[in-house]
Amino acid sequence: MRVHHLDCAPMREIEPADGPESPLRPAPAAGHVLLVETASAGLLLVDAGIGLGDIERPSERLLDDWVEMAGPTLDPAATAVRQIEALGYAAADVRHVVPTHLHRDHAGGLSDFPDAAVHLFEAELADGGKTPAQLAHGPKWVAYADAAGETWHGFEGVRSLEGVPEDVLLVPLGGHTPGHAGVAVRDGDRWLLHAGDAYMYHGEVDRPEPVTHPLMDLVQAGGEVDRELRLANVARLRELARGGEVEVFCAHDPWELARYR
Repeated sequence: MRVHHLDCAPMREIEPADGPESPLRPAPAAGHVLLVETASAGLLLVDAGIGLGDIERPSERLLDDWVEMAGPTLDPAATAVRQIEALGYAAADVRHVVPTHLHRDHAGGLSDFPDAAVHLFEAELADGGKTPAQLAHGPKWVAYADAAGETWHGFEGVRSLEGVPEDVLLVPLGGHTPGHAGVAVRDGDRWLLHAGDAYMYHGEVDRPEPVTHPLMDLVQAGGEVDRELRLANVARLRELARGGEVEVFCAHDPWELARYR
C-alpha cells in the first residue's frame, strides 16, 4: 500500500505551546487526512476533511460560529476530492472512507464520495445526528459493534474492516465523541496510527511530562463527551508513541503533519 498525507481542512494559524525557545514556527491548524492506495480495495481515506458542499454553503453546513472560531480557508483545492483528482484519480476510485469521528471538519468530505463504504463504530453512527448536513446524502454505512474485536498493541476491541486489507484497523479511542476511533494503517514495515481528535497537540504524547496547547485545550473541552476516558486513552497513546513500534499522530497538529509532507 502507498500512503499519502493530505491537509484537507487547513484552518486558523496557531503558535506552538512549547514557549519562545521552541524551534517550531506558527502554522495553520491542519486537517490531517490519509489517502491509502490499496492493491485490492481501491483508494481508502482516513477522515474526509472539509468537502465541496461545506465550501459552497458554509453557513448551512459548517455554521457561522464554527467558521468564525476555526477560520477554515474554504479553498476547494484543499478538499480531498480535488487533491485526489490532482493525483490522477477520480472520486469514484475512493471505495472506502474511515472517519475517526463525524464532526464537521472530519466528515464534510463524505458527500464528495457518495459511493464509498463508510466504516465506523456503532456508537459513532448513533451520535452522527450532530452533523446532519454533512450526512444528508445518505452515506453507505458499515458499522461495527463497539465491544467486539481483537487486541492490538494493548488496545482491545480493534476491528479489521469489511472488504479492506487487514493492514487497516479501527481502534477504539472514545472520549472525544462516543464512538471516536483511531485508524491504524500499515505503511511498509511500520504502523501509522491516526488518532483523530483523541489529542490535538504533539506535546501530549511525545514526552514523559505532557504539554498541552491552551487554544486546543479550549476546543477539546468544548467538544469532548467523556474527559476521563479521553485522557486515559491519551496516556495509552503516549506509551505507544514512546515505545517506537507505532507512529502516532492526530488530526489537527500542523507540526506532526509536516513530518510526513
